[in-house]
Amino acid sequence: MTEYRDALAALHTTLLDSMNGYEEALKDAGKSGLITVFEAMLALRRQATVELEPLLTQAGVKPDQDGSFMSTVHRAIISVQSMMTDLDETVLPGFIDGEKRILTYYDDALAGAGDPDREILLRQREQTTDRIAEMERRREKAA
Repeated sequence: MTEYRDALAALHTTLLDSMNGYEEALKDAGKSGLITVFEAMLALRRQATVELEPLLTQAGVKPDQDGSFMSTVHRAIISVQSMMTDLDETVLPGFIDGEKRILTYYDDALAGAGDPDREILLRQREQTTDRIAEMERRREKAA
């Protein structure tokens, strides 16, 4: 149970970090065509973190509300990128890589999850996989 609890907490914190990164990207997107991508990812992250909070509480963990130091790093990277260039499809590989790393956090949590937590985690993982595929299509189309 401790491994599952730790994996679930790490996933939740990572999702918060991602959410904070997408909030920054949305602020810096300007008139970019990626606004809809960032809005969709932000909504997905908000939903996921809210859904995970009761699972964390049930596992005896107080849900993190702010994310980790990586939130600050993500914001800084996105701000610097937006100063150098528009946030257009050329930034998608970085977001795609980040999303693929998040899938590994889902895998870690799923390894110890029982029902009904497993169903929630699988659905969220599938939604993330679908968004990755959408970003990859956009990147390929822009190339």
